[in-house]
Amino acid sequence: MPGTPPDPAARAALIADPEGGLPRLLEIMRRLRDPVTGCPWDVAQDFDSIAPYTIEEAHEVADAIARRAWDELTGELGDLLLQTVYHAQMADEAELFDFADVVRAIADKMVARHPHVFGNDARDKTPEQQTADWERIKAAERGPARVLDGVALGLPALTRAVKLQKRAARVGFDWPSTDEVLAKIVEETQELTEARASLTEAEITEEFGDLLFVMANLARHLQIDPEAALRAANAKFTRRFGRIEDWLAEAGKTPADSDLAEMDALWNRAKAEEKGPPG
Repeated sequence: MPGTPPDPAARAALIADPEGGLPRLLEIMRRLRDPVTGCPWDVAQDFDSIAPYTIEEAHEVADAIARRAWDELTGELGDLLLQTVYHAQMADEAELFDFADVVRAIADKMVARHPHVFGNDARDKTPEQQTADWERIKAAERGPARVLDGVALGLPALTRAVKLQKRAARVGFDWPSTDEVLAKIVEETQELTEARASLTEAEITEEFGDLLFVMANLARHLQIDPEAALRAANAKFTRRFGRIEDWLAEAGKTPADSDLAEMDALWNRAKAEEKGPPG
């Protein structure tokens, strides 16, 4: 492993060195995974068991950014980096690859996909043109493939829906405007409403999935990130419901002691409070 000292004393000194940088983190992970002296929990993990943590840490990075919690972002990025180090250590143990291979792969990819920076291509392109070039280079790297191949199954479902739709749109499978998307939303909503009375639970779930898929398509046409939009809506709901709890507490009550009419009125109060006075 790159940066690993040759003897145990030097390795222990590296772990204790606050300025040890990336070699220190790599050595910490190596020690955690040591089958004799490491942490039993860490030793027991594998790629499958760690993958959910990797996804969770990526979401926590996004959450810190969305909240502009810059004091938390350093730690969240460190947690995400640890996930890469963890997978690389397990791969090294299995003699698949090591951390140096991971670094080399991404460095080579960045150079290859930015010929306008590291090669002879002109830099005077719009961001849209550069995005198209990026996708063209990616397609060339993948080689012959079906249109929707390579869209990761592990992505959040809304994000994956948008990526699938973007891939299909590149070959012309797309509605020309938002009007058609909105009409489809009305159609899918009607189907879902009708399905409640006549279809099985599985069929209702399928209709609901169809509606969500079209909503993701609307987000794409409006150039909105549906995951970010839903995170913002979640944050708004949490914030406003918190105000309901605050006001109920002032009256010596909890939500369980209240009813829908009272809480709905307090919700509208919270909504008006956020908007501020008119004018």
